Amino acid sequence: MFNCLPRWACICAGVLPLWLAGCATGPAISRKAAPLADTQAWAAASTMEGATTLGEWEHYVLPTKRATQFSANRRHGRDSMKAQAQSSASMLRRKLRIEPEALGSVQFSWLVERVIPKANMALSHADDSPVRVVLVFEGDRSKFSMRNAMLSEMAHAISGEPLPYATLVYSWCVHCTVGEVIKSPRTDRIRTKVIEAGEQSLGAWKDYERAIKADFEVVFGEPPGALIAVGVMTDADNTDSDATAWYGPLKLHPTTPPR
Repeated sequence: MFNCLPRWACICAGVLPLWLAGCATGPAISRKAAPLADTQAWAAASTMEGATTLGEWEHYVLPTKRATQFSANRRHGRDSMKAQAQSSASMLRRKLRIEPEALGSVQFSWLVERVIPKANMALSHADDSPVRVVLVFEGDRSKFSMRNAMLSEMAHAISGEPLPYATLVYSWCVHCTVGEVIKSPRTDRIRTKVIEAGEQSLGAWKDYERAIKADFEVVFGEPPGALIAVGVMTDADNTDSDATAWYGPLKLHPTTPPR
């Protein structure tokens, strides 16, 4: 994590919620989100049903961090987005709005060749993961603790975007058990639900469909607000490692049960 500034403050709210760490592990770079080249097919396949507003997919680069490289790729017969991290952290995000009553399921897939042995999402100095799917929610910030309110104000001052009310992350953890919920070591408003663990499924495509409301209520203990952004993220900056993963299209479906 930042020695000079908390990393969460630099990640901002549009959707980045992992507040990953470390001040200046690479050259300073702009945090400006930019469109991606050569991703039209993946973006077109990533459908967001039920969205009343919908932005473009963009590459969100963290201040002072090296950027993970995203590129269109074909892997094991599937069109995908390849993410390659080298002591880096950045994400693809898309701003949108889906009201709580329209939330159904999220469908996604990923392929991971190897885990990051030193990664541990419960520890700020080791908070890395080869794959993360991120959902960001609106809510009543008056419920924030004093600490979270302070973090939100600092994030807004630095990034122009406040800390999201709640961020639900799906991830793979080599040291965890499936179903485990991990609170971010920096704020309890970011929580990860482990949906893949260990090393048994490495090298193969894994497909998922999750019921958003049900998962949110289990993880946060309350109903969700509006969904305001989604993203995918591969990061290996805290552990100074390398990570490569492939993401299939990310799809949101209206209020229907998972298949």
